[in-house]
Parts: sequence; C-alpha cells; structure tokens
Amino acid sequence: MAYLSSERIMRPARRSVFAVLAELAALRRQRKALARLSDVELADIGISRREADIEAARPFWYLPSR
Repeated sequence: MAYLSSERIMRPARRSVFAVLAELAALRRQRKALARLSDVELADIGISRREADIEAARPFWYLPSR
C-alpha cells in the first residue's frame, strides 16, 4: 500500500473579491448609521459626537485593524 505525504504548508484561503466588497459595503452602512445617531444614542454606547464624526468620515477602504 502506498502512503502519500506532503510537507507543503497550507496557506489560509484568500477571501473572494465578492467577500471583500460585501465587507466594505457593510462597513459603509455602519458608518452612515453611526453618523445618524443622536447625541443621546451615542452616549448610550459610550461614544462622543466627535469620535462618531471621525469614524463616519473615514474613507470606505479604511478597514479597522483586527
């Protein structure tokens, strides 16, 4: 009986273009929703108006670090 072995290290699968575009679109929607929150709603989640405005103004390609 033959045994096959491989010493090649598996690399993590690359995300598809569609997955990246979907993530960028979701991030854009989240930033727009953040910009629409009232000061009271922002205070409820512990974010100042200034912080919300800074995050909402980021370009769509700026992804948060993971």
